[in-house]
Amino acid sequence: MQELLVGLEEAVDGGRHREWAVQCAHALGLGGIAVSLRWGAELVWFSDGVSARLEDAQFTLGQGPGVAAEFTDVPHQVPDLARDAAEEWPQFAAEARDLGVWAVFVWPVRSGAVRLGSLTGYRRTPGPLTPQQSADGLRVADALAGRLLAWRPGNESSTDGQGEAGTVDLHWAEVHQATGVLSCRLGVPLGEAMVRLRAQAFAEGRAVTETAREILRELPS
Repeated sequence: MQELLVGLEEAVDGGRHREWAVQCAHALGLGGIAVSLRWGAELVWFSDGVSARLEDAQFTLGQGPGVAAEFTDVPHQVPDLARDAAEEWPQFAAEARDLGVWAVFVWPVRSGAVRLGSLTGYRRTPGPLTPQQSADGLRVADALAGRLLAWRPGNESSTDGQGEAGTVDLHWAEVHQATGVLSCRLGVPLGEAMVRLRAQAFAEGRAVTETAREILRELPS
């Protein structure tokens, strides 16, 4: 793990984002990892498609360990979604199972006492983390916190597309844009517009990003 952490900056600068992320997830005994800021309000980093879709599900539904964890324990472990999450987050548990996810683990991404977001990992089999995996996950979260704090958008930075592992992209930029459109169109506050957007996506059985893009496509060119 130490070798991976030391090589984070070089991997990102060299374009080996996905390779680094996959190796990191495997070192933690996970199928994939993702980072969301502000209690799931913005997905900025993910290793694979399942991780992104899992974060989309939490964002759309407004439920799940990544948006609910208070971190009385680090990491927040849900080692068996069927047993531990069916009552608290029934829709999320069902979505996760559809993705083949059976266990979820969440670490705080923080700078000092300030929580910036969450690092979420998943497994396709139930079971808890080992103490070493728990500790290593926190080291990864701390390393990524430093990466996020150092990031500034530049001319080559994508701000409206899906991110790749190791880069910082605003995966839900279109969602926030569509929220603003709905707020103006319906004459409601942004918070209510976001709730309506999520509800529409859930009712249609689509990712909230897909629903947002459809709303934006309706705008006059």
